[in-house]
Amino acid sequence: MKLSPLLIKKQEFEKSMRGYNIDEVQTFLDKISSEMEELINEKETLEQQVAALNHKVEEFQKIEKNLQDTLIKTQETSAEVVDSAKKHSALIIKEAEIKASQIVQNAEDISNEMRKAVITLKEEKDLIIARLKVIVGTQSNLLEGKVKDAGEERKKAKVQNEAEKLDIDVDGIVNKLL
Repeated sequence: MKLSPLLIKKQEFEKSMRGYNIDEVQTFLDKISSEMEELINEKETLEQQVAALNHKVEEFQKIEKNLQDTLIKTQETSAEVVDSAKKHSALIIKEAEIKASQIVQNAEDISNEMRKAVITLKEEKDLIIARLKVIVGTQSNLLEGKVKDAGEERKKAKVQNEAEKLDIDVDGIVNKLL
């Protein structure tokens, strides 16, 4: 049987002639009952504190687990961010290389077009020079023919001297045009 403060207070003993002093026994039982009641109250208080502390420990364990999970997720996320940044930078570099090669290719195409244009212009210049030589030569021959046919022999002699003096330098004229 479990003792309780109430059981101790209600405890009665048989009376005997030569027994203990009833008042002393009753006072002693009251003291034991009071102390036991205090101990039981203290025990209940301590049990409540233990329960509260256990509850706090559980909360702290949950918080710790959440922090660990968050830390793990943060590490995974940071690793993903680093990987993503590396991939993004590699993509940017690749795009820059492609653009650079396109710019170089465009520059080479423009350079080739300019070379072709220069060659075409040189060919046109040579063709124009050749035509000018033919025109100047034809005009020179016509002029010489008219000078020869003109009038008198005296004039012929004089004209021949002048024609000799008029000997036209077709190449010199063309060079001056250039």
